[in-house]
Amino acid sequence: MIIDTHLHVVDPWTLDYPWLATVPALNQAWPYAAYELEARRAGISRTLHMEVDVAPERIEDETNYIDTLAHRPDSLIAGAIASCRPEEPEFAAYLDRQRRNPLVKGFRRVLHVMPDEVSEQPLFRDNIKRMSGSGLTFDLCMLPHQLPNAMALADLAPDVTFILDHCGVPDIKGDARQPWRDHITELARRPNVVAKISGVVAYADPDTWIADTLRPWVEHTISSFGWDRVVWGSDWPVCTLGGGLLAWVAATHALIDGASAEEKQKLLSGNAQRIWSL
Repeated sequence: MIIDTHLHVVDPWTLDYPWLATVPALNQAWPYAAYELEARRAGISRTLHMEVDVAPERIEDETNYIDTLAHRPDSLIAGAIASCRPEEPEFAAYLDRQRRNPLVKGFRRVLHVMPDEVSEQPLFRDNIKRMSGSGLTFDLCMLPHQLPNAMALADLAPDVTFILDHCGVPDIKGDARQPWRDHITELARRPNVVAKISGVVAYADPDTWIADTLRPWVEHTISSFGWDRVVWGSDWPVCTLGGGLLAWVAATHALIDGASAEEKQKLLSGNAQRIWSL
């Protein structure tokens, strides 16, 4: 069975998502019920909800909404990675509130669409260090050229586990191997960083990719981090831009066909269970 560490639920009648107006292919409702059917077909047994960059004033509303979904009978949702704003003074109080919420397993601040200066601010970095000892993870969603900033954050807070989203967001369609490849190798030297094998189908040509298209990117990420520091994620519904959930699950199985049963178990469920105490 698979633990999906990267589900997005989009409910525009309940929450506000300003950025969706710029992505017409995703600018609609993506309800949990639609995901659940596909997920169960694919062998997914549990999932973590990943924040969807709601309007800043609705961040805690999103967490509360996901909590209602998690409490549905037989819900797959086992936890949430909540949105946050470490660049703001209010983060300290927000962190204290979320530490008391058993649903919240970690945080993410979307950075791949933000200026690099956001994560370079002293307050941002001080607040990341403030997470030490909380047991909460921090997801890094950054472009390849931004990965040195990911390294800096990991070095600043060695007691915090950082999760690198989407294999570092490589440009697979453009076959841009560098600087992505060298940055992944260097980032993987930080023992407190885990790579998420997710999202890559959205970065390939949606009309032509096959499993072997993804292989160099996935295999380099896994070989750099090792089987003990990789987790799997669907990135639903963003994965629908590249074929959908079932296609991504099938490609994943093809890509790890030569791995041992123990290695497959670590990637698909075991590491996630350990990291987030699921």
